[in-house]
Amino acid sequence: MRLIPARLRFVVLVAAVAGRAAVGLPQTDNETALILPSAEVPAEWLTAAERTEFRQTPRYEETIAYCRRLAEASDLIRYTTFGVSPEGRDLPLVIAGADGAFSPAAARAAGKQVVLVQNCIHAGECAGKDASLMLLRDIVVTQTQKALLDHVVLLVVPIYNVDGHERFSPYSRINQNGPAEMGWRTTSRNFNLNRDYIKADAVETRAWLRLWNEWKPDLHFDNHTTDGGDWQYDLMYAADTHPAADPKIARWLAQTLDEQVLPALADDGHVTAPYFWLEDSKDPTKGIRSGGFSPRFANGYVSIRNRPSILVETHMLKPYRTQVIAHYNIMRRTLEALNRAPESLSSAVAAADEAASRLGDSYDPAVKLPLAVEPTDESVPFRFKGHGYRRELSEVSGDVRIIYDNSAPLKTDTVWYPGLKVSTAVTPPLAYIVPPQWTEVIELAQVHGLSCERLAEPVELEVESYRFKEVEFAGKPFEGRSRIKATAEPIVERRTYRAGSVLIRLNQPEAKLAMHLFEPEAPDSLVSWGSFNTIFEQKEYAEDYVLEDLARRMLAQDPALREEFEQKVHSDPQFAGNAGARLDFFYRRSPYWDERMNVYPLGRVTTPFTARTEAMSSAVHGRP
Repeated sequence: MRLIPARLRFVVLVAAVAGRAAVGLPQTDNETALILPSAEVPAEWLTAAERTEFRQTPRYEETIAYCRRLAEASDLIRYTTFGVSPEGRDLPLVIAGADGAFSPAAARAAGKQVVLVQNCIHAGECAGKDASLMLLRDIVVTQTQKALLDHVVLLVVPIYNVDGHERFSPYSRINQNGPAEMGWRTTSRNFNLNRDYIKADAVETRAWLRLWNEWKPDLHFDNHTTDGGDWQYDLMYAADTHPAADPKIARWLAQTLDEQVLPALADDGHVTAPYFWLEDSKDPTKGIRSGGFSPRFANGYVSIRNRPSILVETHMLKPYRTQVIAHYNIMRRTLEALNRAPESLSSAVAAADEAASRLGDSYDPAVKLPLAVEPTDESVPFRFKGHGYRRELSEVSGDVRIIYDNSAPLKTDTVWYPGLKVSTAVTPPLAYIVPPQWTEVIELAQVHGLSCERLAEPVELEVESYRFKEVEFAGKPFEGRSRIKATAEPIVERRTYRAGSVLIRLNQPEAKLAMHLFEPEAPDSLVSWGSFNTIFEQKEYAEDYVLEDLARRMLAQDPALREEFEQKVHSDPQFAGNAGARLDFFYRRSPYWDERMNVYPLGRVTTPFTARTEAMSSAVHGRP
């Protein structure tokens, strides 16, 4: 067996990928010293990226073959799949665990923390995949990282967007510095999977949700490669520590990253920063800003499932070797920290689940659950680590262009706007009731793993709900949906819900997820994604000559209505000059108007009631 010699710790010298200048990308660092733990690696266990000096990343079949070889070589690895893509490819999953902990039950029985690592959700951003293959290899072949499994079971999805991965081309990401060829951002149906977690339209998303509901991981990595300007940072990260996050999960994330992971990454030679964007892309002196992520995104979704998620963004302008090593090291350092004190995460997760489960215990209008955050003007001084640059007027675009000089590292004093405040908060109900005809909504609730019950008999009760005003449809589709904006006005009504209606109680760990799905003003609610668009459509109409007679009768019978109409004619010139609007004024106030138009069909249950219910089977949806 031929060995590739290497020292236990070695310095990696990174160079630019050939062909970079051909597309006019700015030059990157000529040389960056990064420390990566290693040992002598048998030649046959070098990954495709390593064999090609990080010029290439393996295709789907080669990646799967490597994972299968790992499973055949070690009793610490199991290879399996968790779904099938629209084009018929298996969705691969590698389970790494000691003590036979290859199932959720076995992992829990052994007291292991379950960590899910997903790669290639944007299949052109493949550095996390190659880093994961190296990490798995170093756990079971060189065994330099075997201790990472002391208290952890690793679930590694090497390629999530498998169909997009095989749309392989050197022309996938114009601003990414390697590998030579890579996959495409979206799926074969052109879904961006990292916008699909709440609406779950994609086959791949529903498979991922089954996997999540089966294992309920304790920690999640979402590995990406970022876009942006040219700067010194080779690794950025984001974690929900804002006011809408569970405080114990937020505290665990902040302490683990700030006190353990980030100092260790600095020792490894990485220049890190929180995930940010420039207030002005051409002028860092105007400040940088960070923000929260709504649950359409992986890390935002995991947060409302009461789990910590770490979004990893390596820098697309850094050489591909640097990108891969950055992913390797942040996963390694975080897993090392987790193994040192696994009970700290398990207690935070248990407390978060318990706190969410108590949301449906009682109804208190004074209690509000944060559903969305927005930036504040709070700022702190920040030393921005960029590169020298100059500006000049472009004869191509007619705008000012920026030209970076990688040979001139630059530190700029600026400000960072990290502040976030709660922008939307709603009182949790005891439960939601969904009428039986909204079958897609009910199915989606089950797909997300919510505990659901069917009413075995009709129920009449007073519920809170919403009437919508100022409804605006987006001008073009987004991720296959017609999104809407609307003002939701709370109403209280007595309604009868038929047998077969679905009751979703909030005394369950997924209570926050339920509120994000069903509260219309949540940033990625099903209302905002267009799941209820038919309630905004007027279906019945009246001819003008009929409305003319109706309006005269109403004016004669109701002096207050006459006064209201005349006042509007005198005060609103647009209304006064619009014959249709004047007739519609009376139609909307007549008993012929559709009183259910713009009214939310779901009910918020705020008082206890008694009814016979039947638990709904959810085995087909992958819940434990």
